[in-house]
Amino acid sequence: MSLAVGWCQDEDRERAEQLAQRLALSLVAQPDLDQAEPWAQILYVCDGRLSLCVTGRKRPGPIRADFVTGAVAHRRQFGGGTGQLIAKACGIRKGIRPRVLDATAGLGRDAFVLATLGCRVQMIERSPVVHALLENGLEEAHACGELDEILAGMELLHGDASELLATLAPVPDVIYLDPMYPHTDKKAQVKKEMLAFRTLVGEDADDASLLQAALAVEPCRVVVKRPRKAPAIDGPAPNHQVIGKSSRYDIYTFRALPNG
Repeated sequence: MSLAVGWCQDEDRERAEQLAQRLALSLVAQPDLDQAEPWAQILYVCDGRLSLCVTGRKRPGPIRADFVTGAVAHRRQFGGGTGQLIAKACGIRKGIRPRVLDATAGLGRDAFVLATLGCRVQMIERSPVVHALLENGLEEAHACGELDEILAGMELLHGDASELLATLAPVPDVIYLDPMYPHTDKKAQVKKEMLAFRTLVGEDADDASLLQAALAVEPCRVVVKRPRKAPAIDGPAPNHQVIGKSSRYDIYTFRALPNG
């Protein structure tokens, strides 16, 4: 697809140049985001912040990895703690805080929730553009000075999880997968933003091989997030499920989680 790096103000230019060189993308000075040509999306550096912007007059809002404000901050403060479905699926309960590998990190929202609950979380993201967004989000979170304890338990890796899983030591207690799944509802703004995100990274057509790679590592459990009515990923049937209103977690277990 058509993607470039753009910068807004003079003080953003150097960072944009470095990013364009790193990602092997064209550099655009002060792009007009209302203009849909020639770039469908701009990885935009503005006021020191990095965002993915769709171009065109009816574009959705910018996409960022934001751990300081917005929905992620609200979820950290009011999300329900260990009562959240993801916490139950990953086995978080009194005395148990598993080491989690999020092999499909995306914008890091689920990983951040797990870290706020006291888990040590490694994140793997294979898209270099999404990795750059996530890297920037973590930098901003460090800079705010209020999230250091949470961020100390988070580590970001870049690469293909199917290849990296077998190289990680020690083996994580939980491997968490949230592969991109096609949605057709484009009405809500959040859906429009996720459609733009999906346009960038594509659907995870290799989800079956990723699940196979995760199971081969034999952690205590593998947790796969799916839309509530979506079929399970091809492979062995999950041992059990945690089901919510719009999503569910398929759980593949090998042994009990360790205390601590």
